[in-house]
Amino acid sequence: MLFSPRHVIFFSLLAGASAREITFAPKQAQYRMSPPSTDDDSLPISVPDQFFGLQTFANLPYVNSLGASLTSTDVEKYDIAVLGAPFDTSVTGRPGARFGPAGIRRGSQRIQPGFAWNIYSGENTFASWAKIVDCGDVPMTVLDNTVALQQLDKAHRVVSSRSTPSAANGYASTPRILTLGGDHTTTLSALRSTFTHWGAVSVIHFDSHIDTWNPAVLGGDVSDYAGVNHGTFLHIAHEEGLILNSSIHAGIRAPYSKPGGDLRNDRRCGFEIITARDLDRLGTQGLIDQLKQRVQGNRVYISVDIDVLDPAFAPGLPVIGADVVEVAPIYDNPGENTVLVAAEVAHSLLTLMVQTPIKV
Repeated sequence: MLFSPRHVIFFSLLAGASAREITFAPKQAQYRMSPPSTDDDSLPISVPDQFFGLQTFANLPYVNSLGASLTSTDVEKYDIAVLGAPFDTSVTGRPGARFGPAGIRRGSQRIQPGFAWNIYSGENTFASWAKIVDCGDVPMTVLDNTVALQQLDKAHRVVSSRSTPSAANGYASTPRILTLGGDHTTTLSALRSTFTHWGAVSVIHFDSHIDTWNPAVLGGDVSDYAGVNHGTFLHIAHEEGLILNSSIHAGIRAPYSKPGGDLRNDRRCGFEIITARDLDRLGTQGLIDQLKQRVQGNRVYISVDIDVLDPAFAPGLPVIGADVVEVAPIYDNPGENTVLVAAEVAHSLLTLMVQTPIKV
């Protein structure tokens, strides 16, 4: 290879530079550990921080409502409670949603109650008339579905039996509950609880599946035990009289098992269907209008299966209960997109509750 004079000069200079002795300034410590402080009271170790301490949804205060008796008056009052349902043994596909409540809470750690003012509405869900708390997870056995769901039934009775601080202002004395799931079967316990306090409700069901299958079609041919699962719970809720015939699905796109039969049964259970493709056609406002028209001003329970994603924001509905379910962190990507989305959905559901106080 031939070098130009320019190359010769460059390498000569480089050789000269390497031949010269290079000296460095004496090494000095730039960072030193301060001596122990004699004023320990000035060290902030009790100040709440979003990445330390007990992990609650959106860094809300924790209230151990489940640890006290039904008649206890020592439990701190609240208007809305977040309740985890770590249960996934009624699924027909992949388990893992028992870790959903923990995953959603982890995804919500970036939400700070004092740093949650909405850019569009100027409101802060956590700085409103409602006291919102996290009551932790329900202890649910993984060895017996019947017992596990009975445990969840009892937990809903306990959490919803507490009195509310806003009752003195003319609002309802019964707290409302946002459930973090858990497979979709957990919604059945929530609907039983809301029926006890509020009567039958219209269900707005965001999901890719109808979940109104007759147990005889899904699981019941195996046993009555197997017939209670995440695809039959709405059928069972209808049979128990928990829901009104003004309920609606939004986002349906998954297949069904019996042409005609499944859809006839779905209508019998009181549901109308908005498919995933309908959402594109209707747009956000069109969807909100159709949901409101369907529920006819009734009290509403909103259930969000995370496989539908991106439920519309529908203000003005009297939401008396809600859930975010089927969150299985094990199948999430390293960026944890699913739990982050689930946390924002839960935040939006809390906002709907706060925007529509239930008055006595």
